[in-house]
Amino acid sequence: MKRSMYSLILSDDIVAAVDALAAQKGTSRSNYINQVLAKHVQCITPEQQMQRVFANLTHQMDEAFRIQEQGSNALLSILGSVQYKYRPTIRYRVELLRNMQQEEVGRLKISCRTQNQTLLDAMAQFFRFWVKLEQKYDANSACAQGLYQIESGCMTMALLRSGAATDEQLGEIVGNYIRMFHAVLQSYFAGIQQDISGTVLSRALEQQYAELREQLHDSA
Repeated sequence: MKRSMYSLILSDDIVAAVDALAAQKGTSRSNYINQVLAKHVQCITPEQQMQRVFANLTHQMDEAFRIQEQGSNALLSILGSVQYKYRPTIRYRVELLRNMQQEEVGRLKISCRTQNQTLLDAMAQFFRFWVKLEQKYDANSACAQGLYQIESGCMTMALLRSGAATDEQLGEIVGNYIRMFHAVLQSYFAGIQQDISGTVLSRALEQQYAELREQLHDSA
């Protein structure tokens, strides 16, 4: 939804009341007025779309995850730990675009905040493994289309609509994807600690990945 600048003549008392309500909601005067007018004329704003996506996304998360507000309608972080040395925290940072009418609706950044080089190397290895799985099993995925980037300790990829017809369905897709990624990541670190050989572990993780994909497909 395009935004433009308009001049309005308003009563000082009304502006003061609007500012007070906007402050309570942690938003700006312009954004609050935009939301009120959108509701009055029954128009869905990008912020409302994002809220719907995030509401259904967080609904998919179980007690293993923690939701962290980012102070922005477009951002949400989900935190989950893995069973490894010092129980490192994995951050799933979801950033949505204001225009979610196209196939690409935002970005997902998966990162592990640590200075431990062994852990960073292990995460990089898993990211590369995950990309290969996506390329093999889903030609329409962001990884298969090259819409991703791997850096030190993190992987950033495009979020695609993937056939979601509604904001609620989009939130469910993103939430399921994060849960699937985290489940396979947990198994990866468990395998490392059990000293399972790379070949055997890779096969087991691929089987788990394929089964989880099939479960999500059957439940859709």
